[in-house]
Amino acid sequence: MTIKDEMKRRRTFAIISHPDAGKTTMTEKMLLFGNMIRSAGTVKGKKSGKFATSDWMEIEKQRGISVTSSVMNFPYKGYQINILDTPGHEDFSEDTYRTLTAVDSVVMVIDGTKGIEAQTLKLFKVCKMRGIPIFTFINKMDREGRESLDLMEEIESTLNIETYPMTWPVGMGKRFMGVFDRENEQFVQYTGNEEETYIPFSELDQHPELTNHPTYQESLDELMLVDEAGDGFDLDKVMKGDQTPVFFGSALAPFGVETFFNTFINYAPEPAPRHSTEGVVTPDNEEFSGFIFKIQANMNPQHRDRVAFVRICSGKFERGMNVNLSRTGKTFKLAQSQQFVASSSSTVEEGYAGDIIGIYDPNVYRIGDTLVTGKNNFEYDELPQFPPELFKKVTAKNVMKSKQFKKGLEQLVQEGAIQLFKHYHFEDYIIGAVGELQYEVFDYRMKNEYNVDIELTSIGERIPRWIPEEQVDQSMFDDRNMLVLDREQKPLVLFKNDFSLRWFQDKYKDIELIDLFEVNKYDQSY
Repeated sequence: MTIKDEMKRRRTFAIISHPDAGKTTMTEKMLLFGNMIRSAGTVKGKKSGKFATSDWMEIEKQRGISVTSSVMNFPYKGYQINILDTPGHEDFSEDTYRTLTAVDSVVMVIDGTKGIEAQTLKLFKVCKMRGIPIFTFINKMDREGRESLDLMEEIESTLNIETYPMTWPVGMGKRFMGVFDRENEQFVQYTGNEEETYIPFSELDQHPELTNHPTYQESLDELMLVDEAGDGFDLDKVMKGDQTPVFFGSALAPFGVETFFNTFINYAPEPAPRHSTEGVVTPDNEEFSGFIFKIQANMNPQHRDRVAFVRICSGKFERGMNVNLSRTGKTFKLAQSQQFVASSSSTVEEGYAGDIIGIYDPNVYRIGDTLVTGKNNFEYDELPQFPPELFKKVTAKNVMKSKQFKKGLEQLVQEGAIQLFKHYHFEDYIIGAVGELQYEVFDYRMKNEYNVDIELTSIGERIPRWIPEEQVDQSMFDDRNMLVLDREQKPLVLFKNDFSLRWFQDKYKDIELIDLFEVNKYDQSY
């Protein structure tokens, strides 16, 4: 096969949702279809002792939630599938934001009993901002929940996107009978076990026990209404993120997942061209290129390893090849390369645009780094950095362990687990996070992976604003507007509240305050 043929086989996507909507369960079912696992562990598996394959970190197994993005690669029906299972918990949105830069499409899982929830909305806005195609799976139809028409209307009004139901449910909860598969013109019957019965539309009149049922008739009327009044399927709109194909089912049952997956891989986009400092790079370009969107330390704590996850953007990867790190101009040999099912890995010999591979990091890579071959030395667009909302001072309880403390702090910051700041005048380390759970995981990992007990002292919620270095006058700052440095040594101010921010702006009208989130929304140039 040519590089172009291999590229066309790739489907690289993330699964996003609110916590407990069924995202990780859905991922497990896809792994089952790809024959990557024999049985799916349940996410809330503390009682049974079974854990989701994609939840590899010990704290995830204890808490029954995903707290880090997992990468899974497997072949399916002639395609090469790359799934990124992202944390649903709102505290881990930054890791999720970066992950979304490495995918070509997104599967959005919505809890049919709850509808659109806060984190779903947050993640959707990032997808919309980046123009990522979105496919929607409404989950838990085997439970009593919201009416399907209401859910469709909520998606359209809340997310400001057209919907097109690829499947339409018949009943819900105990009355759930299956779905109309509009794409393949068949009825998929729910039997209550893991077997699905497929009945072509043309043969439905041979099943009066089904078609004469009041629930079936009611759903048929709804479907006819959708046919007449709903939007038509428009693949161009889907690719621009302006229309979302919608599927119904139950990931836990599992029901409707295989129908969804088969339709999804047919319509999901192949790897697309990417912007770089030297212009657009096409995925079938002969020269290898890719960027690092995630670094994970201690996936195998016994070996103290560091793995950099690379999204291949063009050309062909071959194990042992030499690549240039554009940021430094240095050359590295990629001798240790892996593909993953969560923390389980196998050596990968080659890869193409769309693939996600893990490479050994000898502590030289950073998130956002570009790797290239040949005479190229371009860099892909910077990855967005989102400002934290909570800030705490961090110290080691035992000063004799300062070496381990600094190593753990450095590695977890490089990994993107937290953001690190330093007081402008003192040696105080301050770490920033989007939510409290990030601090729990940071504390847990420092203790279990680096053998360091830490002390965290809250300085509360702060409003961060970056400030040009040439405008810094130390007399302007105090505890209400604390001056600190980020890890790139850029100065920023941590304002205690909105009042402090407005007071500062009124008093120092010539000072330029930069809101990093607003910058990311538009040009990501800062």
